[in-house]
Amino acid sequence: MAALVATEAAAHPGTAEAAETAEAAELSRALSRLLPGLEADNKLGRRRALEALQLALETARPEAPAADPAAFQGPWSRLLLPRLLRRLADPAEGCRALAAHLLGLGLRRAARPRDALPRLLPALLSRLATPEPARRPPPESCEELRLALVQLLRLAVDLCGAALAPHLDDAVRVLRCTLLDPFAAVRRETCECAAALARATPDHFHMQSESLIGPLMQTISHQHWKVRVAVIQATGTVIQFGNGKSVDDVLPHFAQRLFDDVPQVRQAVTCVVGGWLLDLRDRYSFFPKLIPLLLSSLDDEIPEITHMAAGLWEKVGLQWQQENEEDLKDKLDFACPPPCHHPSPETRPGLGCRELIFRNLSKILPAICHDITDWVVGTRVKSAQLMVVLLRHAEDHITQHLDVVLRALLRACADDEGAVVSSCARSAELVGAFVSPDVFLRLMWPMLKKSPSASGLLVLASVIRGCPREALQPHLKAIATELAHTHICQGAENHMYGENLLLCVQALVAVCREDCRGSSLQLMEVLVTILAFMGATRLGDEVQETMAALAAVNGGDSQDLYREHVGPLLEWLAGSHHDWTVHSAELLVFNVLVTHAGPALGAALPHLVPVLRNCLQPTRDPQMRLKLFSVLSPALLRAKETLDSCGQFHHYLDTVIMDILGPNLQWHAGRTAAAIRTAAVSCLWALISSEVLSATQMQDVQRTLMAQVLTTLEEDSQMTRLTSCRIISVFLKASGDAINPDKFIKIYPEVLKAGSVLFPDLLVTETEAVIHKHRSPAYCEQLLQHIQTRVPTQ
Repeated sequence: MAALVATEAAAHPGTAEAAETAEAAELSRALSRLLPGLEADNKLGRRRALEALQLALETARPEAPAADPAAFQGPWSRLLLPRLLRRLADPAEGCRALAAHLLGLGLRRAARPRDALPRLLPALLSRLATPEPARRPPPESCEELRLALVQLLRLAVDLCGAALAPHLDDAVRVLRCTLLDPFAAVRRETCECAAALARATPDHFHMQSESLIGPLMQTISHQHWKVRVAVIQATGTVIQFGNGKSVDDVLPHFAQRLFDDVPQVRQAVTCVVGGWLLDLRDRYSFFPKLIPLLLSSLDDEIPEITHMAAGLWEKVGLQWQQENEEDLKDKLDFACPPPCHHPSPETRPGLGCRELIFRNLSKILPAICHDITDWVVGTRVKSAQLMVVLLRHAEDHITQHLDVVLRALLRACADDEGAVVSSCARSAELVGAFVSPDVFLRLMWPMLKKSPSASGLLVLASVIRGCPREALQPHLKAIATELAHTHICQGAENHMYGENLLLCVQALVAVCREDCRGSSLQLMEVLVTILAFMGATRLGDEVQETMAALAAVNGGDSQDLYREHVGPLLEWLAGSHHDWTVHSAELLVFNVLVTHAGPALGAALPHLVPVLRNCLQPTRDPQMRLKLFSVLSPALLRAKETLDSCGQFHHYLDTVIMDILGPNLQWHAGRTAAAIRTAAVSCLWALISSEVLSATQMQDVQRTLMAQVLTTLEEDSQMTRLTSCRIISVFLKASGDAINPDKFIKIYPEVLKAGSVLFPDLLVTETEAVIHKHRSPAYCEQLLQHIQTRVPTQ
């Protein structure tokens, strides 16, 4: 072994021999006894030699030469390093592991670890790198050993620092391969090593940084969340000290990680993006791309991430404000307080944050408007949330982009996802808060006129809800009038359309309150139309509540509204009643008015009766007449509370009897005609049961309609015959002794025939009760037999 050491010394004559101290010579002699075993042919011998070296280095006393870095440097470089590097390719896995461990010990112990780099980096490259890392396995097959080698590289980076610059190419090639390693721990360690390398060689790293972006982005979606976090953090450092142009390649992947299910991953993205906005060298050119990522975290479901994002954003705005203090001098010296109608003045963003958004809004907004209708639900939700944040910062600068914003909100409010619609409604409220009604109404009305939609009405309702009362008041009448127009008020019959139309009215009432008095007719028209289309649903109950709220701001109740407006509403409907069919929207509105107006109908008879007379003529649509009779019957039944509430119904009695009921009691062939006669009989019964007719009026009705009522006793419907019998009974009771016997004789057989069919058991009972009063019971017995034979057949 002495000859071996002499050979090594001869290879470094002159200064090397002079520089070697006595301690180094002593250490060389001590190591010379162990080195031959490293070249042994069997793995057991090599392993024992490596273990002995490990023991010698790890258990060296402080006063021993091996513990002195200066004394250790020479033997380490000349004797240990080349032999240990050769052992990295040892066939035995245990020997390779010990060699890697000893290399780490040597680097820590040496006085100048950078001297080992020219030989260490190529050795690591040969063990970890492959031309196609995604397809071919690395030369080192053991996962734990690959991890140890990457840790060795990390140690070299930490110990050598900027001295790695000449070897940067080899180091990056190693990292590119190990970033795609199948072992997750290797990838994590590689990410930390890449970040350390970027910090250690800031003056040279930018020339190699781009080559790491590809492997990093291939790993950013790794199944282990800790790997994803490590990749994101490493990417932040690599770009921070590398080439800023790589930001464009990274942003789509970072945006996807904002949807990660693991909060730590989203937190890492937020932290890295915030760091770039604060410290990236050419960050100003990337503001439009980085700001949306940071602001997206303001709505994260984890409070810690939200607070972090808010803190970083505040720092970004303050730093930008300080860097551009000259440009903002006037705004800083004459700072305007928050607008009085600001939705949340206590949390108003700082001047720097607001200016950043205002100056970059034109570049950010198109992408948001595109993504807000993306096919991926998560993207739409994030975009809608981001829109709220942008508009809250932009304030009155929204006006410049209002057309784009409104069109985007119009499309997004038709989304099936509730979170998207909710965020868009909040955005629309901010539009109302910061934009003049003159501006947003000028853009909204053409959209609604061209294509009325539920989403358009939702946007309008939200804008109105966010608008201050004093700004909206001059436009209240125009808004109410537009909503009452047929193309909007009757634009669609689906539930969502009616619900959003109701929201518009509710927003007007809530914001303008007493100012709605001058527009209550138009708002009432809208409410009645919604009620007509929606019918007896939950929305119908909400309409009634809204009507009560509208009445309250007018200083009354719902009946006061009907008293005030039922006449003009019926007059409006009367303009089109000649063209009504069963499908007409105006017919539905008319039915609602008759059903809900109550006592207000008594003052509206001049408008109500002519419409009924015209629409209930036998020549009109039969189905429409049936609908009208079904509405008219309850009103007649409660005539004292409805039609005759003002005591004026008697003036229109002749019209009701002769022009409405009489023509519809006449016989016509067909089932529909029979149904109409049944409806007319029901209305007549409701009228005579309402107790609004005097005895004289009852006799007049009898003289006019008795003949038609008698003909209805032959109807197929048992209900019609029964109702007719009741009507005749009332007529006869009202006539008393004044009835003409001849007429009674004509009426009696018809009623008897109808009664025998309707109540056969009663006829049997009565016949049996009087059979003993007859001289001969033969006829009574024949009658009983006849009835008993008919009952089973019925």
